[in-house]
Amino acid sequence: MLAEVNVTIRRFGADPLELLNTMMLIRMYEERAALLQRESGAPGTCTAVGQEATAVGVVAALGVDDLILTNHRSAGHLLARGASPSRLLAEALGRRDGYCGGKSGSLHVSARDLGVVLTSTIVGGELALATGVALSQQMLGRTGVVACFFGDGAACEGRFHESLNLAAVWRLPILYVCENNEWQAFVHRRETMLTDSVAAWAQPYGIDSATVDGNDVEAVRAAATEALASIRKNGRPFLLEAQTYRLRGHFEPDDQGYVDQQELASWRLRDPLSKMQARLLDQGIIDQAGLDALSVEIAQCIDAAAVFAIASPYPAVAELHTDIFA
Repeated sequence: MLAEVNVTIRRFGADPLELLNTMMLIRMYEERAALLQRESGAPGTCTAVGQEATAVGVVAALGVDDLILTNHRSAGHLLARGASPSRLLAEALGRRDGYCGGKSGSLHVSARDLGVVLTSTIVGGELALATGVALSQQMLGRTGVVACFFGDGAACEGRFHESLNLAAVWRLPILYVCENNEWQAFVHRRETMLTDSVAAWAQPYGIDSATVDGNDVEAVRAAATEALASIRKNGRPFLLEAQTYRLRGHFEPDDQGYVDQQELASWRLRDPLSKMQARLLDQGIIDQAGLDALSVEIAQCIDAAAVFAIASPYPAVAELHTDIFA
């Protein structure tokens, strides 16, 4: 096994430089993962480029005892929580030094030490499991909230309604986070929904909800902080919808030939990284030289992660039947 520094849950709260740093790390990680797939035929991956502010804003508001269940676009949630880029990329490449020994790839990662219970590639799969995890937390007397990330496509699944109904009836401490990125695989949201928002769908179940600009990391963090405070106070679930946009295709490689180019261009102007960088430059929190230095530092981190991941061996044949539940 290659040497690797242990990484713990990140706690960066409202620090604007840490929020920006983490978003830039996620962006460079996902772009490198996509590049490796394209150049070397590495296993494909689902990126969430353009959605970094939602991942970072919500995770920044979580406590160390809170748990995460997420979906096939999970790299941002994992990296924001403190996952090692080296081990995460090794897992995406199917290598032994990854978080799950190379057996999960990028679509089923679990990182127990970070409170990341699971990553589900089944659309809405995490919604079905969040109720069970939250019920377990409740029955064991644990204080942690369960943050469940899903997309607008999963919100159109029956299990979304089943999960919200049970969470409301059982008063479960779940923060439902809908990353409404306008696209459900290769199908636009407008083809499957008659409304522009899913937040209102929580109302019939007696669940409070809110909608936030998912491309404004500070707005997302503030909204998530308020939602979590509500859950901890009254023990009831909460639905937070972050309106954002996926700037790359559904699954790498993907030429996005099905995407309206004017729509894509308009959302590129709202890129969450550019938005936060401009804000911090305007506020004098960082200057262009500092921003350039930060970019170089993060790029070097991702370069090192790629070297680590590529050098990591594949699992041995003898490990084929290990780590199996039953």
